[in-house]
Amino acid sequence: MTLQQLKYVIEVANRGSINEASKRLFISQPSLSNSIKDLEVELRITIFDRTNKGISLSKEGVEFLSYARQVVEQAELLESRYLNAKPSAQHFSVSTQHYAFAVNAFVNLVRDHGQDEYEFALRETKTYEIIEDVKSLRSEIGILYLNEFNEKVINKLLRTENLQFTPLFTAKPHIFISIRNPLAKQSVVTIEQLEDYPYLSFDQGDFNSFHFSEEILSTLTHRKSIRVNDRATLFNLLIGVNGYTISTGVLSADLNGNEIIPVPLDCNETIHVGWISHRNASLSKLGLAYIEELHQVLHPALV
Repeated sequence: MTLQQLKYVIEVANRGSINEASKRLFISQPSLSNSIKDLEVELRITIFDRTNKGISLSKEGVEFLSYARQVVEQAELLESRYLNAKPSAQHFSVSTQHYAFAVNAFVNLVRDHGQDEYEFALRETKTYEIIEDVKSLRSEIGILYLNEFNEKVINKLLRTENLQFTPLFTAKPHIFISIRNPLAKQSVVTIEQLEDYPYLSFDQGDFNSFHFSEEILSTLTHRKSIRVNDRATLFNLLIGVNGYTISTGVLSADLNGNEIIPVPLDCNETIHVGWISHRNASLSKLGLAYIEELHQVLHPALV
């Protein structure tokens, strides 16, 4: 086993493709593939599952990748300290439901931990895709919520994929509305008072099951409803059509301005927001730093 082979595994995992990794590494695809196969034979494990659809990390591969990254990081520290070597480009990716605090933490991560070269990714995406991204290590961390309604389905899926949920905070449901909405001056809003307003929600694509909804109370029917794919569109519609959506109540004036406000929703639901990761993989330094940034961003909003 060589340090170069470990770097090969990391690059293939980052790219999700032997072909793409070979281009980045400036070696032929057969040479890269053979080197990884030699490593698998030597260690007597399968690092990557190979199918007609492509290549993905095996369960053993996830654990191996975690150790490989630690070894390569330590080797680069030694090279930087004693050989004045230039650090390699950093890689980090997070997938999340549409939470402003997740974006704020990501901004802080880039500002405080980004080196001269880095390749970071922030994916605001669908609930099922968040789980798939973390399963395949396309993202190291995923951010989503659990509540009494969806937790059995989501937790079963997480267990099947060998993922774990770590709580960040618990919140009572709020609606997000425009400051010009007639309900904006109320201290609390009931479900009945929302009937005349358009309900806005995030589209879940092929997995539009109630259990994968990004909004609680997903089984309620609405006379007016609009599905969107991104947070900017949703916020524009909150203002433009006096719509509303249901979320945690945690907003960021820096990202969303002062035109949108949270108002408590009168219901007995509870939202548990947290992050998911692989059970067998230790977080990288950037992963740990991002979790710390999440706590720093959330602390003022939750006290």
